[in-house]
Parts: sequence; C-alpha cells; structure tokens
Amino acid sequence: MMLERRPDCRFVIFGDEKQVLPLIDQHPKLKAVTTFHHTEVSVKMDDKPSQALRYGRYKSSMWRAIDATKTGEADVTVSAGNTGALMAMSKFCLKSMPQVDRPALAGLWPTARGESIVLDLGATIGADARHLVDLAVMGAAMARVVLDLDRPTVGLLNVGVEEIKGVEAVKEAGRILRESNLPHLAYHGFVEGDDLGKGTVDVVVTEGFTGNIALKTAEGTAKQIAEYLRAAMGRSLMSKIGYVFARGAFAALKDKLDPRKSNGGVFLGLEGIVVKSHGGTDAIGFASAAELGYEMAREDLMAKVREMVAASTRPELTAAQPAETE
Repeated sequence: MMLERRPDCRFVIFGDEKQVLPLIDQHPKLKAVTTFHHTEVSVKMDDKPSQALRYGRYKSSMWRAIDATKTGEADVTVSAGNTGALMAMSKFCLKSMPQVDRPALAGLWPTARGESIVLDLGATIGADARHLVDLAVMGAAMARVVLDLDRPTVGLLNVGVEEIKGVEAVKEAGRILRESNLPHLAYHGFVEGDDLGKGTVDVVVTEGFTGNIALKTAEGTAKQIAEYLRAAMGRSLMSKIGYVFARGAFAALKDKLDPRKSNGGVFLGLEGIVVKSHGGTDAIGFASAAELGYEMAREDLMAKVREMVAASTRPELTAAQPAETE
C-alpha cells in the first residue's frame, strides 16, 4: 500500500526469517526494494522495559531496527511492538536531544476541522512546567511538518479555560508560552476536553497519564458510535431502506471515524525518528504509520525540533518549581 503511494521508499526489515521471508516472497515489488536481516530474539508485548533492555539489547529485532536509524541504514524506525520497550530502547540507543529531558509520544487526532497533533499520549507520566513547554514546542514542530502550518496554534489541556484554574505546572507553562512569543508557535491558551474533537487548536499539550486516557476514551467512543449506528440501521425494515439511500453518507462517516487513518505516534525529542504503530492494527493502519515516518524524514522534523527547542530555552524563559493543585 505504502509502496504504491511512495514508490521511492526502501525498506529494511528485521525479524525471524522463517516467519517473515515467506510473507515478503508473496509481494515481488516489496521484495525488490527490501533488505532483510534475520534476528532470533523478539520483544514480547508483556515484557517490562527493563526486561527488554536486559535480554533484547543488541540482539532483538526491535533494537536492531532502532540501531539502523542511528547508523543511517534507515531514516525512520516503525514498530507495532511493546510501547514501553520501544521507548526505553529508543532513548537508550538514540539518546535524547540536548535540552530535552524526556521524549514524548505525539499522534494525529481527527477533528471537526481536520486533524490536530496531541501529545503526550503516554510516553511519560507527570510533567512540570518546563516539560510542558518542551511538549508544546515539539508538537508545534511536528504540526509544521505534518499539517503544513507556518505558525501552529497551541493549547494546554486543562480543567477550564480561565487562567486561575488548573495545577500550578500547567498555569506556569501557560505563563512561559504567553511571554515567550516564539516565532513558530502561536499560544492559544487553555483548552478543555471537548476542544480535542472541535479542533480548536492545531496542537494540544498534556502530560502522558491524561493524554493516554484521552486517547483510549476517544478510540472507545468511536467504536461505540459505530456499534450504535450498525444496530440502528438493522432495527427495522424502514431503517434498512433508509440506510440504502444514505449509505454514501454513512460510508463517509465510517471513513472519518476509521482509527487506521490516524495510526502512528512519533517519539519526539530523540536523536532519530521512531514511529509507534498500534499493535492491533492491520496493513492499512501500519501503512499509515510508515507514511507518517516518511513525512517526518522528508521534511526534516528533527531540524525543526532542534531549532524551536533552542529558541524556547533562552535563560529568561524559566519555570518556577511546580506546586500543589489549587
């Protein structure tokens, strides 16, 4: 699928030759542009990150794929494996960018206006003001690449839009972003949960615990709506007849709610591009994740992140220590 849309792509695949090579052989065009490396070790989905690092470092397919990006054999690593292990190995192998303490997982979010970038979706739990500012800067850099925006709007997810609401870390991050007036980022202010779907801003920033819950809630809601529609359309003869006349509209809605079209989260803040695909996706979803990585590499995401992070860490833009919730 991706090769049809991106014929200039080349693939480096790591895995067990007994399982992978027969699949590659079924697709001659893919085989012609693929370099395969056999690995006997694979990271299990239930492995703890520390376990994966202990037995999988240097040997596993996950590590070797990340290392291929480090050495330049590949421009991007794409994996549907264990998220915690992928983050731990990526950080250990690629290292974080200077001035970035913790990488973040950023993803595309379907909205009423198109798409937004949301981060952090679960790479790290908790955040002080400085980390939230880093997330805003890195998310804006990604929006410049993916959404083709010169100055993306950025909002901090909060319990209200008033400046007096929320935990101290979020309020302090808002102050820094307001006062910094960064050239490639337009700070909107606080946004609430319903703004995610509205597309109020181009980039929504939150810490990983909240972001991951929001992501899973949205995925569950999309499935729930699909089930409600399916049940309603088959409830009576008139419903079935109505579906026949409106099936074009329902097909468009199904396409809009399809999570495979927005599959793929990018680990921002690393010295290399790593894309995490949903473990339960199909070929369409994995191709979406791979194409996201392709765009990141083609538009030189890392250079944009470095530029914007450097601009946001001027000495005068410092954060106070986080305090307790009001």
